[in-house]
Amino acid sequence: MTTSNTALSQKTLNKVFWRWYFWGQIGWNYEKMQGSGYCYAMMPALKEIYTNEDDLQVAVKNHLQFFNTTPDMAFIILGIDCAIEPELKLDGMEAVSGIKTGLMGPFAGVGDSIFGVVIPTIFGAIAAYMALDGNPVGCFIWIAMGVATTIIRWFLFKIGYTQGQSAVGTIAENMKPITDAASILGLVVVGALVCSVVSIHAPGTFTFGDVSQPVQDLLDGIMPSLLPLCGTALVYWLLSKKGMTSNKAILIVIVVGLLLGCTGILAK
Repeated sequence: MTTSNTALSQKTLNKVFWRWYFWGQIGWNYEKMQGSGYCYAMMPALKEIYTNEDDLQVAVKNHLQFFNTTPDMAFIILGIDCAIEPELKLDGMEAVSGIKTGLMGPFAGVGDSIFGVVIPTIFGAIAAYMALDGNPVGCFIWIAMGVATTIIRWFLFKIGYTQGQSAVGTIAENMKPITDAASILGLVVVGALVCSVVSIHAPGTFTFGDVSQPVQDLLDGIMPSLLPLCGTALVYWLLSKKGMTSNKAILIVIVVGLLLGCTGILAK
């Protein structure tokens, strides 16, 4: 898999793969989700790339950002990261962050469907019915599916690494536009998540004379999903304050949500 002087050693690549395979979600939390697991998986690569302790700390902090996707599809992103980072190092931090943010959403949709629904449903149904009939082959079918998905994960990791190596020259030569494009892609994905995940609704009705108009329709006329945007912006503002933590922000959101919900000002 290694093709250049800046490429990572095969031993390091193996460590990255197996770390994510076994412990990718062991540090899952509501603040960074899979961020700590991703950083832990990348640590062998980061230690090989960054011999300077200060540079290593900056890189580790960069990889502790929010990350969440189907664990199986994350191998592609890890492979791309392992290909790009040895060449660009700290100069490519924004590009790496943008690629992670931009790919994790689309990959989650594809991965959840394939690895979370299609494969286990088909092979699980076959194995279960055979087992109910007393046929021991059903057990081996399920085991074979696990082995097959492990091989698929390795090939996904290899594809990401190979494609990342082939693109690293282009990325290095066109860093500014690629970084900008990756950042824009990431912002678009996050913006779409705000509209689709955050649900805030104003149930009231505005009355003026003989005219009545639902408040939500008025807000949608100004900007669709205005309330989810304001709610998300409020949380970002809270997190920017000194001494504020994610747990405190969650508690504030719960209290404010209960108060506004019980009074009928807002609804889901």
